[in-house]
Amino acid sequence: MKVGVPRETAAGESRVAIVPETVGKLAKAGLEVLVEKGAGRAALFADEAYTKAGARLVDSAQALLGEADIVLKVDPPTLAEAGGLKEGAAVFSYLQAWSSPELLAALNARRVTAFSVEQIPRITRAQSMDVLSSQATIAGYKAVLLAADRLPRVLPMLVTAAGTLAPARVLVLGAGVAGLMAISMARRLGAVVEGFDVRLAAAEQVESLGAKFIGKELLGAGAEGAGGYAKELAADVEAKNRELIKKHAADNNVIISTAAIPKKKAPLLIPEDTVKVMKPGSVIVDLAAETGGNCALTVLGQEVVAHGVTIIGPRKLPAALPAHASQMYSRNVATLLLSLVKNGVLALDFKDEVVAGACVTHAGQTRGAA
Repeated sequence: MKVGVPRETAAGESRVAIVPETVGKLAKAGLEVLVEKGAGRAALFADEAYTKAGARLVDSAQALLGEADIVLKVDPPTLAEAGGLKEGAAVFSYLQAWSSPELLAALNARRVTAFSVEQIPRITRAQSMDVLSSQATIAGYKAVLLAADRLPRVLPMLVTAAGTLAPARVLVLGAGVAGLMAISMARRLGAVVEGFDVRLAAAEQVESLGAKFIGKELLGAGAEGAGGYAKELAADVEAKNRELIKKHAADNNVIISTAAIPKKKAPLLIPEDTVKVMKPGSVIVDLAAETGGNCALTVLGQEVVAHGVTIIGPRKLPAALPAHASQMYSRNVATLLLSLVKNGVLALDFKDEVVAGACVTHAGQTRGAA
C-alpha cells in the first residue's frame, strides 16, 4: 500500500503529517511513503531528508492523492482534495467531521474510509495515538509565552537594587492537557498561578503543579463526561462559575483559557463584564478561539484590545512551533496507522474501541461517531 503525505494548504498551517524519522517505521510495515515536494519545508524538514529516509517525492498534490491508498494530513481535506482521492482510499486527519456535512458527503461519494484523529478515545492503549494531547501540550506552552510577551510587566518576582518587583498573577481556565502545561510553564516563569476546572479530578492535578485551585465549593460529580472531558453544565451552574471567574479575574494579570467540550461550541467563561474588571494591561489568551472562544470578545486569528485588556484568539497555535508539533503528530498518527495495518494492508475491526471511536466514514456510509 502507498501512504501519501500532501503539503498542508490551510492558512496559518505549517505542520506536516509525517516527518522523516517516521518514514522508516512505515516502510518496515511494508508501506511505500509518497511525499509531495515541499510538504515539510514550513516545519523545517527538507525534501532531501524524506528521500534519505526512504520516501518518494511526488510533484503535486493532485498526483499524490490519485496514487495513494492512504492519505495522512493535519488539516481536513478540502472538498477538492476529497474529490481527488482514490475511490476506496483511507484518510487520517483532524476531520472535525461533526461540523462539516459537506466534507462527509464528499468522502462518502468516493467511498473513503476516514479517520477523525481528534476522536481517538482516551484509553490507556491509545495514549501514544492521542493527537489532541500532544498538540495541546504545545499550545499550552506557547500560550504562556504569548501572554508573557504581551504583558507590560515581568512574570517572576525580582529582587533588584531598585527594589522588589511583585510577581504577575496568572489564572488558567480548564485543567486539561493544555491547561496543565500552561500552569506548569507559568509557574516555571515565576508567576503566582490559580487554576479552575469543573471536574472533580482536576483539583488535585492543579495543586500538584503548585497552583491554587479555585472553586472547589462549586465542583460536582456530574461535570465529567466520556473520556474524562468536561461536559455541558446547567445554566445556573455556568452562571455561578462565571461569577467566580469574574471575582478572580480582577486580581490576575493574565488569563489562559482552554475550556472545551467535544463536538460543542466552547463554553462562555469570560463575558464582557469580566473583561471590564481586569487590570489595564492584562492579557487573555483564548485557546478555545477555534471553537467559538471562552471570552465573549475573542476574535479568531486576531489580537484585539478591549477595556485596556489584550485578548488573543490564536488560530492553530501548535503550528507556531511546527518542528516539534509535527514530530509529535507524526508519531501519534503513525502509531494509529500501524496498529491497523496487518500484512501490509489496512485491516479494520469495528468492534475495536479505537476504530469505532475515530472512523467516521466507511464504504459510502457515515458512522455514528461523526
